[in-house]
Amino acid sequence: MSGMAQADSSARIAMAMSGGVDSSVAALLLRRQGAALVGISLHLTDVSGGGRCCSPRDFLDARMVAEKLDFPYYVLNMEREFRAAVIEDFIREYRSGRTPVPCAHCNTQVKFGDLLKRAELLGCDRVATGHYARLSWDGAAGRTRLWRARDREKDQSYFLFGLDDRQRDCALFPLGDLSKGAVRALAREAGLPVADKPESMDLCFLPHGGHGELVARETGLDEEAAAGDFLDRDGKILGRHRGVHHYTVGQRRGLGISGSGPYYVVEIRASDNSVVLGTEQEQLSRECHVPRPNWIGVLPPGASLEALVQIRHRHPGGAATLHPDPGGGVRVRFRDPQRAIAPGQAAVFYRDDEVLGGGFIAAAH
Repeated sequence: MSGMAQADSSARIAMAMSGGVDSSVAALLLRRQGAALVGISLHLTDVSGGGRCCSPRDFLDARMVAEKLDFPYYVLNMEREFRAAVIEDFIREYRSGRTPVPCAHCNTQVKFGDLLKRAELLGCDRVATGHYARLSWDGAAGRTRLWRARDREKDQSYFLFGLDDRQRDCALFPLGDLSKGAVRALAREAGLPVADKPESMDLCFLPHGGHGELVARETGLDEEAAAGDFLDRDGKILGRHRGVHHYTVGQRRGLGISGSGPYYVVEIRASDNSVVLGTEQEQLSRECHVPRPNWIGVLPPGASLEALVQIRHRHPGGAATLHPDPGGGVRVRFRDPQRAIAPGQAAVFYRDDEVLGGGFIAAAH
């Protein structure tokens, strides 16, 4: 198993370049293997909307790295594909009272979907990125397996659970065995101009106001008309909210409601435009349902399966039993109740460091 997969020097590889240090060092490592790269940056959204993606500075940085490492570089306009796969889903999910995972959709549908198709037109048969994750070929099973990155703090395997067999076969993650510190050290040693460039921790397309403002702006939603009631578990009205699209399960800040103790969002009901608040204890759930999981390391199980299940990116994971249902879904039963299981987020199944599969949460109980 290795994050630093060996590249075939006779093949052309599309190197997805964000203009940051991670994708730049991924390109550096592949070039040191003798790989023939074609650098590609994706123009995904209009920065005038307030997002932090696709700036001229980022494209210039990526171009400078490509020139230093001596490979061709292009910018592809994929705004239409990104809007369809990521932004429209993001808006639809928040308006439905769910909490989306846009990075998972971007990876599955844009970077290893639409980009791979475009890369083939440039004579490339693989796509490399700066993701922190690892891949390995299992000859006996005839499939490429997915693993956490060596650096657990930087691990991004949670966002890659949706890659299908072909996408994993075509993927390269050169940084999987490295720490962030080692990546920056390599960039400095090689004299890359992005060695000390700060990284953004926010969603690349979000305006500075946050997700609620994006939904309102994109849909023309009237904030006064979107307002509704905050309720407690017994249906008592606690106050007024600004619209279900402003909230996520588990949220504590920005509610504007006072009580004997802190309130948390425990349920969002778009059907009657209400947001249910509760205590910290009332956030806890023991089960969730994943109707359409994507299986990676194993075939769809015919019987119960033990796994560590991660329900959001920074969640440490909880021991659980996966119970398959007749419709192909999975009921996840946690050993210990988990805080803030949010419909729309991904539940990703692990065995030690290996990703067994995952899918989007439909409901929690």
